[in-house]
Amino acid sequence: MNPSREQGMALLKKYNKNEALINHALAVESVMKHFAKLKEEDEQKWGVIGLIHDLDYELYPDQHCQMTEKILRQENWPEEYIHAVVSHGWKICSDTEPVQYMEKVLYTIDELTGLINATCLMRPSKSILDLSVSSVKKKFKQKSFAQGVDRNIIEEGAAMLNMQLDDVINETIEGMKTVAEEIGLKGSL
Repeated sequence: MNPSREQGMALLKKYNKNEALINHALAVESVMKHFAKLKEEDEQKWGVIGLIHDLDYELYPDQHCQMTEKILRQENWPEEYIHAVVSHGWKICSDTEPVQYMEKVLYTIDELTGLINATCLMRPSKSILDLSVSSVKKKFKQKSFAQGVDRNIIEEGAAMLNMQLDDVINETIEGMKTVAEEIGLKGSL
């Protein structure tokens, strides 16, 4: 049986109190659901995986992905969920390569949601609702902006998905728009 969103949220909040990390989880959840809908896949499953992908980050940043794997195994979560979550840290903190399309999406959009969030906060409107792909691309090219965002992962992920970078950015923005208010990116619009 697949874990519910309620189970995912309870687990997320058990290990995370930081509002920014919870908002990031909600952003990734919404983008995963958006991509699942585009591919006519299970939106709930993809969303829950997005929701819990950084489960261990607040308490165990030096053991990122490894502690999430341990926690999910203790909670008897399905192997497919565990593999997807661990694979988002490929080449950073995990040797588990994203293989399934869902895993490749998570790998790609995790960093990208952070870049988009930072871009929104620099805009006069502070909103994702009027954000363009070109605005994100401008910040993407500016290496001094959001230095913690690994642009190589985003580009590599887009290639793994056989998508143009502009299209990945556009779909990620569209996914994040669905939770704009909840994640603090509705801004002044």
